[in-house]
Amino acid sequence: MGETTQEDILAALGGIKDPDRDGDIVSLGMISGLQMKDGHVAFAIEVDPERGAALEPLRKEAEKAVHALPGILTVSAVLTAERAEPDVNAPDMNAQVSAAPGIAGAPQAAPGPDEPFMPNIAFIIAVASGKGGVGKSTTSVNLAMALSHMGLEVGILDADVYGPSVPRLLGLNGQTYQSDGPLLAPMENYGIKCMSIGFLVEEDNPVIWRGPMATSALTQLLGDVNWGVLDTLIVDLPPGTGDIHLTMVQQIPLAGAVIVSTPQDIALADARKGLNMFRKVDVPVLGIIENMSYFLCPDNGKRYDIFGHGGAKREAQRMGVDFLGEVPLDMVIRETSDDGIPIVHSDPENPHAKVYTEIAERVWTSVTEAREKGEGAAPKIVVD
Repeated sequence: MGETTQEDILAALGGIKDPDRDGDIVSLGMISGLQMKDGHVAFAIEVDPERGAALEPLRKEAEKAVHALPGILTVSAVLTAERAEPDVNAPDMNAQVSAAPGIAGAPQAAPGPDEPFMPNIAFIIAVASGKGGVGKSTTSVNLAMALSHMGLEVGILDADVYGPSVPRLLGLNGQTYQSDGPLLAPMENYGIKCMSIGFLVEEDNPVIWRGPMATSALTQLLGDVNWGVLDTLIVDLPPGTGDIHLTMVQQIPLAGAVIVSTPQDIALADARKGLNMFRKVDVPVLGIIENMSYFLCPDNGKRYDIFGHGGAKREAQRMGVDFLGEVPLDMVIRETSDDGIPIVHSDPENPHAKVYTEIAERVWTSVTEAREKGEGAAPKIVVD
């Protein structure tokens, strides 16, 4: 028998009937984003918002039908309640990536009122920026590395589903696999566990998702992963203040957030928005980091404030939050990041590596002291 094709998958899904409508989920146009990769299958089932919860059995039935096909290793079906108006000029979404291949099984159920989400993780810390290009992911990875060097069990979640970069920064590639029933095993390097959508899609393929698909995938990347017992999970958020950020603060008790900015006014204006977003949803802001703070010329040792200097520190003082430190713009940080060997690991005695270590110590002190005072993590909220 030949390999299973997309036509075979659609034929299998054609046997799944919508319980409330006259027809199957394929002929009714409910399937979108069908994607196959090395035996991993993913697709979305588009439903009316009011029927979402009631159609969980249908989602499971669809996964089971596809999983029974020859050569299929894992199946992920997500229910999405947002459906765009047809656009005759838009590309065929069935030919685009629209769900996270390789994530098997249903998303982890939301915990009850007395059950903590991800109870085996002591502290979940978000790293955010108001805009892209400020070095947030490099900061996240080196912060995670510094915490690991302090003797802590550390994981990092690459929550930027549209532009995952953490795998490259950690020197990781390949595909994750199922480790315990429906749970995925995180990949690991330098003693840090990592999960990213980058393990599940081709690096050069654009991820073209509507908001509900992205947030459903993020929920699975958090809850359907065998993280084990961690002292802290660093979450590298995408730039801005969108759906993924709201999902994080609604579903996960964040111990706090770190804001990364560069010194110039335009970056600080966006950083201010990110900081205020966390404040509005009662997530503690642990402080601001000024990245690319200055440049020391390797030829003459002269210092250049290319993007200005000290803006993040002044902003932290103005906003009443801690200033965590300043990281220079330096070739060795860029080179070690590109090589997938973070500077905190490759050269821990380097002055720049020590800056990350000092920041990690401040962050860890902040979250542990807050827990000792009974402040704990931020409450779960509902955003209308």
